[in-house]
Amino acid sequence: MKTIGDQQLVKRINRSVLLRLLRIQPNQSRAQLAISSGLTKSTVSILVRELIDDGWLTEAGTFTEIQTHSLRASGRPSTPLRINGKSRGLIGVEIAVEALRVVVLSLVGDVLWSIEEALVERDPTAVCQQTAKLVARAHARMRSKNIRTSGLGIGVPGIFEQATGRVEIAPNLGWRNLDFMPIIIAALAQAGLPSMPVYVRNEADTASLSEYEFPDREEIHSLIFVNCATGVGAGIVINDRLYSGVNGMAGEIGHSILEADGLKCSCGRRGCVETLLGARALAGFDNPERGGQYLGLVLHNLWITFNPELIVVGGYSCHKYPNIVEVARNTLAAFARSAHMNVPAVRGARYGLLASAVGAAALTMHQYLRPMHAPSYADVNAEIPHLSVMDEAA
Repeated sequence: MKTIGDQQLVKRINRSVLLRLLRIQPNQSRAQLAISSGLTKSTVSILVRELIDDGWLTEAGTFTEIQTHSLRASGRPSTPLRINGKSRGLIGVEIAVEALRVVVLSLVGDVLWSIEEALVERDPTAVCQQTAKLVARAHARMRSKNIRTSGLGIGVPGIFEQATGRVEIAPNLGWRNLDFMPIIIAALAQAGLPSMPVYVRNEADTASLSEYEFPDREEIHSLIFVNCATGVGAGIVINDRLYSGVNGMAGEIGHSILEADGLKCSCGRRGCVETLLGARALAGFDNPERGGQYLGLVLHNLWITFNPELIVVGGYSCHKYPNIVEVARNTLAAFARSAHMNVPAVRGARYGLLASAVGAAALTMHQYLRPMHAPSYADVNAEIPHLSVMDEAA
């Protein structure tokens, strides 16, 4: 006999299946969703009604099913469905080394509001309090537009260990072994924010979701986002999941070593990618495009290691020195030609400097659509700040 918990999980899984189908192919009818999902028509009708009532889906006019390829025999008018881009929203934060960026994002990836503010100081409590004030402004903006908040995502510039909720190291902020979740949750509660799920990941991880959750064309199954700022990191999505390694270190390419006896890095090692490609290194070059050659080498190594469908390059350095992306692409192409291989697709970030914040907002959507992944998250008003189960009403 199934327990109530089992039934709730099954419902969440089925809801996520319908949402993902409509994210990939909008304007499907209930009958089409039943065929695509394998669920019964009655189950789909019940779930669709719940999702509409909860603000996740909306009906988009009508069409005749006889005109569709999958239900040619039916002549009954039906109603196309799509993800609701107006009634629900997500808040995303990037804690960068020099600035905070906050966005309000629709469920379909539209930036509804954004703000950037210089980081006042790097003390963890002060950073979290400054973050909370901006999040409170974002939430107030959403309330004024009658937009329901589905969750908050935060990208941090360091190794975030999901199982413990700790920032193991964020060298450019001077953070080590920081119990981050209780600090940010306390700051959000102090700012008067209502209960909502709060997710945290490395800022390159979140940037990858800005491209993965809202693809501009066809669905992407694997990609790498290389974030070039003060530090250099990579967000890796493989087989529909963010890959962060055993303790969050996967993608810390800024601290892979290119020169064994190179310059000393902020992490304590020598010759790290960050010393050749980070913002401080690029500012010291007579010709910053030299950094594009190092970036091309990094892209080559990532391509050979993970073989993704797409590599996206973004971050402050790419914004300030846009030519380095083209130099990196040409460098990568040269490596590919010498090996008689086809060069992988490489392009700049669609959301520009907002990529990590947009992806942090998308983190809530990413987790909601994958209920079996059991993510770590905190609730603003929760007594235990992590390792909770997200409520269905979120």
